[in-house]
Amino acid sequence: MARMTTRVGLDLLREADVIVPVPLHRLRLWRRRFNQAALLAQRLAASAQRPYSPELLTRTRRTRQQVGLDHEGRRKNMRNAFRVPEAAMPEIAGKRVALVDDVRTTGATAEACAKALKAAGASHVSVLTFALVLEPHRLHI
Repeated sequence: MARMTTRVGLDLLREADVIVPVPLHRLRLWRRRFNQAALLAQRLAASAQRPYSPELLTRTRRTRQQVGLDHEGRRKNMRNAFRVPEAAMPEIAGKRVALVDDVRTTGATAEACAKALKAAGASHVSVLTFALVLEPHRLHI
């Protein structure tokens, strides 16, 4: 995944001052034992020789799973779910951030993360994902 994502996103990654993964809520991370976005972001940062900083963005609350939600439902579910910790704000201010996630469906998660990063002073937020679901409304899981 990392090799394929690096191949298409290397320019975006090299322009970034820092690479940040979409965080999981601590309970979901504990249950799953890994964050696939963080694993991907770490490899991408190494390939692009850019700083990897997973601590710069946190998930502030548990959100319900997005499966079955339309775009507006996903946006409401993600609203205010992320923040930059006060101590990390100087590391974000004025920086170009590459936000990494494994899959993008409607973009609601990336949008909520980008809003939190911009509110903390990021000058620019780019989003890089491995996969894109083209027609989320057709998912029947």
